[in-house]
Amino acid sequence: MSLRVRIHARRLKIGTRVVAMKNNQRLAKAGFGYLQESEHEFARKTAPTEAKRYIQSLLPHLAKHEVEDLTHMIRQYYITKFRRRKTPKYGTINKGFTEEQLQRFFRAINDPKFRLLFNFQAQLGLRIGEAIRVNVKDIDFETRELTVRTEKTRLLDSLRIPLPLFKELVEFAQANSSQIEQAKGYIFFRDAAKSRRIEPYLEPNYVRNRFRHYLELAGLDEVYDTSDEQQGRRPRRLHRLTTHSLRHYAITRFAKQANGNLILTSRFARHVDPSTTSIYISTSKQEVYDVIDSMALSEIASLKKRVGK
Repeated sequence: MSLRVRIHARRLKIGTRVVAMKNNQRLAKAGFGYLQESEHEFARKTAPTEAKRYIQSLLPHLAKHEVEDLTHMIRQYYITKFRRRKTPKYGTINKGFTEEQLQRFFRAINDPKFRLLFNFQAQLGLRIGEAIRVNVKDIDFETRELTVRTEKTRLLDSLRIPLPLFKELVEFAQANSSQIEQAKGYIFFRDAAKSRRIEPYLEPNYVRNRFRHYLELAGLDEVYDTSDEQQGRRPRRLHRLTTHSLRHYAITRFAKQANGNLILTSRFARHVDPSTTSIYISTSKQEVYDVIDSMALSEIASLKKRVGK
């Protein structure tokens, strides 16, 4: 019996139970009292458990190509239902900070801890989950190297901390040495009076809330759309600038300093695929127009030379 035939047979078995459940509904309406749970509750509680149990019992008896077929089938369903759209809603909107916006943002921050945290993101392109976990033991104070466990690949990498940021880090560590020691070396320690979480470092959503607070103080909070939600969830407002925008800014800035070297920039961004890095690099319309104008001017100059001859 092929894999698809067996899966179809299993669907028929589950379908038979659903039909039986519907018959119970009719009997319940007639006053016989057989119905104990709704169709939705039955499907939610029974189907996932039965499907998982069936697949687990089926796997040892499948050939390699059948396991590959099953994996591909589940993967395609997952991509269709849960993966985000290939073309993001923000289109060509710049998701990163401009220099002027970044200065306004940092002027609004009055807490040294959050100023340093967001500076780590803006200078080194750290993700929020990587930034909050910066630990004293991860820093080589002789070479200014920071060891980072990349959040997505779980691989270790290292980045050199820029000198101004390093000085700010040392000053903050000296001023808060006892709290950092109590937090097992985490630079961005949680406030024990405000948080009951077990982890000694800041919670990501709390950091995002503080980011939004400072963004509003700076007058930079912009909403460009609402999210497309499924299963009756309430749509969320989509903000142009998020904590990840600091990473966008850092990668764009590095790319410009590296004269557009995508391979070098992808190493800085710690992306496995350089094509991912290109999504992060932002260019303004004025930059595009300047390149167009410079191309036109060079063509006019070459045309004059040919005419002069």
